[in-house]
Amino acid sequence: MSTQTISKDATQIPTPATVDLKLEVVVIPVSDVDRAKRFYESLGWRLDADFTNGKDWRLVQMTPPGSPCSVMFGKGFTPAVPGSVQGTFLVVDNLETARADLATHGVGVSEVFHFDGDRLVLDKKGRAPGRDPQGRSYLSFASFSDPDGNSWLLQEVTTRLPGRGVSNLDIASMRELLREAEEHHGEYERTAPKHHWSEWYAAYMVARENGKTPEESVKAGGQHMEAIRR
Repeated sequence: MSTQTISKDATQIPTPATVDLKLEVVVIPVSDVDRAKRFYESLGWRLDADFTNGKDWRLVQMTPPGSPCSVMFGKGFTPAVPGSVQGTFLVVDNLETARADLATHGVGVSEVFHFDGDRLVLDKKGRAPGRDPQGRSYLSFASFSDPDGNSWLLQEVTTRLPGRGVSNLDIASMRELLREAEEHHGEYERTAPKHHWSEWYAAYMVARENGKTPEESVKAGGQHMEAIRR
């Protein structure tokens, strides 16, 4: 599967979509709910809910940092075998940074790898050591597993394919986000060197869309401006 094929298929939509279908939850089968909860909490994943209904049913929902999609695991709600979910993707901006962060939390994470012939498979066959030789977005990976053996693929995405990663904000939500960015940019602009407002706005709004707080997004905007001035 080449990037040319991926790009071609990604931009062809045979039938216009009429209803939004937003993937928001992935079910992860585990054998020990408390152990799984501790593991994902150790990674900094947000605990959204922990429901119980009698001794035979429990449901936990958690969300990775910056993700619009959450995971659910628990007891008595899925017949899937613990550890049977393999190769769920976690997209990151920088593989080395992501690997280092996982290592600080005591997680065994693989070395960086790519797939021979761009043929992605969800087992360890066909993996070649090192980053994608051509440095392409989407094609460099690392992996780790939870205590049950459910595996995750860290995928580095630096440049998105056409039509991917575009926000589904409605007009009212976009207006509010722009107003929020304008307010915080005014504070930044008072002391910042001369710059184009669109650069700061873009960094701030992307950070907010990725789940960052306004304070974290202000920091992201400043870091982006420092980077482009170098």
